[in-house]
Amino acid sequence: MKKRTKFILCILIGYTFLLFYWMIFGFNRTVMPDYSYNLTPFATIRWFWMGAHLSLWERMVNLVGNVVVFIPFGILLPPFFQGKFKQSFLLFFCVLFLFETIQLLTKRGSFDTDDFILNSLGFCLGYCLFRFFNYCFKRICLR
Repeated sequence: MKKRTKFILCILIGYTFLLFYWMIFGFNRTVMPDYSYNLTPFATIRWFWMGAHLSLWERMVNLVGNVVVFIPFGILLPPFFQGKFKQSFLLFFCVLFLFETIQLLTKRGSFDTDDFILNSLGFCLGYCLFRFFNYCFKRICLR
C-alpha cells in the first residue's frame, strides 16, 4: 500500500471514530427512556426548518451540520474504489446504517431517515470536491 493511501486510510479511520463518538456520546447525549426513530422522509428536516421555537443557530447546526460533517467521507472513500461513486457510496451508506442502528439500539440518538438524506448529501458534496480536486491535480501536475 502506498504511503498516500495509508495516510488517507488513517485519516478516514480516525475521522470515522470521531464521528462515531459524536453520534453516540458527544453533545451531552444521554440514554433516552424510549427508542427514537423517524421513518417519514423530510419530517425532521421540516421540523427543524419551520421550528420557530428554535434559534436560527440550533436549526442550522442540525441541518447544515448533518451535511457538512459527512463531506470528508465523499473525499476520503473514493480513492479506495478508483474514484467510483457507486462503490464508495455503498460502503458509506452501510456504515451510516450501522451508526444509525447503534444510535437506536443504545437509545443515544434516533434512527432518522432525514439523517440519511442530509448525511448522503454531505457525502455527495464531498465526492464532487474529490472529483474537482482530482481533475485539477491531473490538469496541473500531470502536464
